[in-house]
Amino acid sequence: MLIGTSGWQYADWRGVLYPSGLAQRRWLERYAESFTTVENNNAFYRLPKRETFESWRDRTPDGFVMAVKASRFLTHMKRLREPEEPVARLMSVAEGLGPKLGPILLQLPPTLQAEPERLAACLRCFPDRIRVAVEPRHPSWWSDEVRSVLERHRAALCWADRHSRPLTPLWRTTDWLYVRFHEGAAQPWPTYGDQALATWVSRINEAEYDEAYVYFNNDPTGAAVRNAVRFAELAGQTLALQA
Repeated sequence: MLIGTSGWQYADWRGVLYPSGLAQRRWLERYAESFTTVENNNAFYRLPKRETFESWRDRTPDGFVMAVKASRFLTHMKRLREPEEPVARLMSVAEGLGPKLGPILLQLPPTLQAEPERLAACLRCFPDRIRVAVEPRHPSWWSDEVRSVLERHRAALCWADRHSRPLTPLWRTTDWLYVRFHEGAAQPWPTYGDQALATWVSRINEAEYDEAYVYFNNDPTGAAVRNAVRFAELAGQTLALQA
């Protein structure tokens, strides 16, 4: 089980993960001292150059894994239509991570209703060696047809949580898992409490998987950092947290 956060460049993580005097250009190295994986959200807003991905590769230790959130141009503007060029462009730069490239996340707009054929066409554009996780956010996607598309392409349905409750069916569509925590129900906001975290540890442990990628997206006030560390403890892992 690989546990990390969604992004690493948050100013309010000073004093939680980053020492007050540490230059921001060194934050990734500090992050990688504590976590073995990160979900890169930068690519969603603006696709970095290949040289940037190569820099992230070189600045992180062996075994580190970086998942990449696909560009909103593909998911939110094109809404998965004509995916060939956007996917090729994404992969041409993201593969600069080399062996540290983890899954690609396709987070779909909440207004995008189920389009199984469109999703299948998009998934076909990714190289077979690339793992893809899909996070639909409209209830029309919860159908046998959609599940079959994910299974045929060995893509993972992203298990998403908000307010300590699953937002998705807990389908197993391939032999690996992808889990995202958006907002907990405990105090202070947006923290997850131990009961919610322990429940999710049990859910994941009860599923048969080769690897599980777990990311905390509740970044305000450093909640994601603290929750990821606590989740790892409940899962029997140790993460170092020293600001």
